[in-house]
Amino acid sequence: MTESYKQRYSSSKNESRMRGKSLTTAAVQKFQKMIYQHYQEHGRKFPWRMTQNPYHILVSEIMLQQTQVQRIMGKYEPFIKLFPDFSSLARAPLRTVFREWQGLGYNRRAIALKQIAQRVTEEFHGSLPSSVETLITFPGIGRATASSISAFAFHKPAVFIETNIRRVFIHNFFHDKTHIRDAEILPLVEKTIDASNPREWYYALMDYGVMLKQKYENPNRRSAHYQKQPPFQGSNRQVRGKILKALANESYISECEIAQKLQIDQEKLKNNLAQLIKEGFIKSKEKRFTLA
Repeated sequence: MTESYKQRYSSSKNESRMRGKSLTTAAVQKFQKMIYQHYQEHGRKFPWRMTQNPYHILVSEIMLQQTQVQRIMGKYEPFIKLFPDFSSLARAPLRTVFREWQGLGYNRRAIALKQIAQRVTEEFHGSLPSSVETLITFPGIGRATASSISAFAFHKPAVFIETNIRRVFIHNFFHDKTHIRDAEILPLVEKTIDASNPREWYYALMDYGVMLKQKYENPNRRSAHYQKQPPFQGSNRQVRGKILKALANESYISECEIAQKLQIDQEKLKNNLAQLIKEGFIKSKEKRFTLA
């Protein structure tokens, strides 16, 4: 780390702390009132918001990673119906889990969810831990997801940022500024959180962020972390999804059969099969492939 970078980093951290400290109690209350007022009038209703069940909330949070709410609406309740608790998901064949996951994309989340269920069942007697520090040790759960689970399932005032929350704070506290880092936003999230009801507060923040996206040019474009989603059509992600879907429906299929079935370039198919094996999605036996 160069001296100039250290100075810029230290300055940014100090600025972030000061920004959070400069908010008066009156300003925090005014901000909370605005967010809650919108929520009372326009709050969205989702099945995962109507439950206190930690397992159900975990499933929704894993599904919501990098996937739009509209796509989850048709998948969440059937998934919960088929796998109603940790033990049923832990026991389920991966093929069945993948089949139910189809349409949500980012299939490694399905493996992570099953691995989480297995660990909760084996190590925690079927009860999901509430501690953020414990949750981040599970596969597929980073600090933001761990904090959101802690807030939604256990009503703990954990501090986190997701895309809609980021949008709210950039719009309201960073006028005309660009390249805003999450490290600058987090002190404001912590300062303004409704510690008595973090679950409802975060729902309200998210719904306000959705409104901002519809009403204004997306404030998140001014975030230092903003990235445009790469095209899905023709991507390796699309190819991998097609391969997993094919293997979810058939046991032990050859590379040639997969290529003919999916009309995928042989070299591209070979590379993606190798990657799926490496990541533990599939396995091969006598030059035929099946789900792991």
